[in-house]
Amino acid sequence: MRTRRLALLAVLAAAVIGLVLLGNWQLARRQWKLALIERVERHLAAPPVPAPGPAEWPAISRDDAYRRLRAEGVFVHGQETCTKAVTERGAGCWVITPLQMADGNLLLVNRGFVDDAHRDPATRAAGQVAGTVTVTGLLRLSEPGGGFLRRNDPAGNRWYSRDVAAIAAARGLPGDRVAPYFIDADAQASVADGPVGGLTVIRFANSHLVYALTWYGLALMVLAAIGMLLRTPASKIDING
Repeated sequence: MRTRRLALLAVLAAAVIGLVLLGNWQLARRQWKLALIERVERHLAAPPVPAPGPAEWPAISRDDAYRRLRAEGVFVHGQETCTKAVTERGAGCWVITPLQMADGNLLLVNRGFVDDAHRDPATRAAGQVAGTVTVTGLLRLSEPGGGFLRRNDPAGNRWYSRDVAAIAAARGLPGDRVAPYFIDADAQASVADGPVGGLTVIRFANSHLVYALTWYGLALMVLAAIGMLLRTPASKIDING
């Protein structure tokens, strides 16, 4: 009986340690999330800066996400790609078009949303802007692979995420001349039948404090159980129920 009592106490003590560690991890996640939100808000409040060029591409990281950028060039409409999208305007796709800049480098631009009726570029002639344009929008990191449970299928031209490298390869663009990020164009680039820009959703769930309190609360419950066990004479404990 004494051995079983000690074994039960050891299991409960391990549970307390594990629950406290989980609570601590959630608090650390909360600090990280608050720093992320503060950084993104700072990016959104800043004026647009020139899109990073080749010399800066290797240093692009998550810290750069949602920076406001400005780029100038000519859209290569014949190489556009539609990636699946569901927005406040309904289901359709994002129109991803290469922007060829004066130095010959290319930057993929998410020009915005079109519904399924305007997926074909021929149905939105006004959106096939010719000549040099200036694009402003948000820096977004590449989304490799695909969407949830759906892989990109370049051969079938079915795209569920904005995978910069895969889209560039599928369109025959020179990989070393394509920026490793893309831009979400803002609403100023919108046209009547699409693409409609400025639909980027920026929302970061931050329930880590609730999760931490839950884990700590469970740890306290287990501590209470340990206290009851220690106060109960061994002769009255039936480990087998």
